[in-house]
Amino acid sequence: MKTFKTLLLTASLLLCLNLVSFAQQGGQFRVLVFSKTTGFRHQSIPNGVMALKKMSEKHVFSVHTSEDATQFTDENLAKYDVVVLMSTTGTIFNEAQKAAFQKFVQSGKGVVGIHSATDTEYEWPWYNQMIGGYFLAHPRQQTLRLQVVDKTHPATWHLSENWLWTDELYEFKDLNPNLKVLIQADETTYQPAKAMGAFHPMAWYHEFDGGRVFYTALGHVDAVWEDAEFLKHLYGGIWYAAKGKQPKK
Repeated sequence: MKTFKTLLLTASLLLCLNLVSFAQQGGQFRVLVFSKTTGFRHQSIPNGVMALKKMSEKHVFSVHTSEDATQFTDENLAKYDVVVLMSTTGTIFNEAQKAAFQKFVQSGKGVVGIHSATDTEYEWPWYNQMIGGYFLAHPRQQTLRLQVVDKTHPATWHLSENWLWTDELYEFKDLNPNLKVLIQADETTYQPAKAMGAFHPMAWYHEFDGGRVFYTALGHVDAVWEDAEFLKHLYGGIWYAAKGKQPKK
């Protein structure tokens, strides 16, 4: 009996050591969370960064966080599978950094944009097409009905068709026509700023220039970073961007 307990304890310790080693090596995939801003800075950014660190522990992937654009070199970006743009704003890259980011995407890697990632790099057409659109306006924070129009994607598998949500509700311009929309805002359930009408996407994905891109307009208010449904939504997008898993048919 004592020998069996010893063997069991040894096996458990080896399993724990293997899991720690696996996590230290990057786990499932490696993520760079980038939150540089040169325009409006969202106070929820620290909450978002902390939530992604906790998410990485739960789902066994590695996270490196930075606001230093010099991280965007060919050599450094090659370490990562996904770049998460955490509520970035304004012009955040120089020409060399733009080139490295493009090469990263073209090599088959993933990008995840959160909230004001669409309020970024207005003078860079490639970025506009990659992220999917540009921020136009938003009304005051309100509660609305989000309509989940595509439940075949890992970012929406867990969601019901109607999702009651409170946030800062973005409206967009210059949308890429090739986007695959996951969630739309029902403008009949709240007061928009300029109004987009019946077609008002709030989350989407697409394959672009060799890589994979997921974007969610949600994430402005602090409380969403403790919301289990939102975090599942975001992790599904990160997992898709990192692993290239196709939506279920």
